Amino acid sequence: MSGKVIIFSAPSGAGKSTVVGHLLGLHPEFEFSISATSRAPRGQEQDGVEYYFINAGRFRELIAEDAFVEYEEVYHDRFYGTLKSEVERIWAKGHVIVFDVDVKGGVSLKKYFKDAALSVLIVPPSMEVLEQRLRGRATDTEEAIRERLDKAQSELDFAAGRFDRELVNDKLEDTFAKAEAMVDEFLCA
Repeated sequence: MSGKVIIFSAPSGAGKSTVVGHLLGLHPEFEFSISATSRAPRGQEQDGVEYYFINAGRFRELIAEDAFVEYEEVYHDRFYGTLKSEVERIWAKGHVIVFDVDVKGGVSLKKYFKDAALSVLIVPPSMEVLEQRLRGRATDTEEAIRERLDKAQSELDFAAGRFDRELVNDKLEDTFAKAEAMVDEFLCA
């Protein structure tokens, strides 16, 4: 299984972190890939746990050194990316790398890892359900919810045909079972 990666991507609120957390709990041989970011830590976030926190200047230097598998400048000086050293660290343990990334990152990772990767796009049953989920969180303003919904639609449009599998997250237990089956099939191939 060493040398394999599993990529989960989804719009915000579609449930990718929940699915990834479930799979990590089932598979001790899986290891979550920690992304790098140039943003500052929030709340109790710790360097090397939630993210590798790197200032924008150093992030640019690492880009020039070809230190990333993939990266994206989401906003001016706000970078996110996957360090090659993180991939090497996890593979050195013989573990399967699990990514929880946005849609563009998922497409980039699949291009990089090719057949060594299973890329799964998690989608909501409908935009209406996604809106209900985002509102149910009660963490965003009305404007933020609208922005997330607009971004979700553009991400789903961009993702069309670019992932190995699509997983509709309707009923969580069914979603877990389908994700487990997809992963098992990939690992046994």
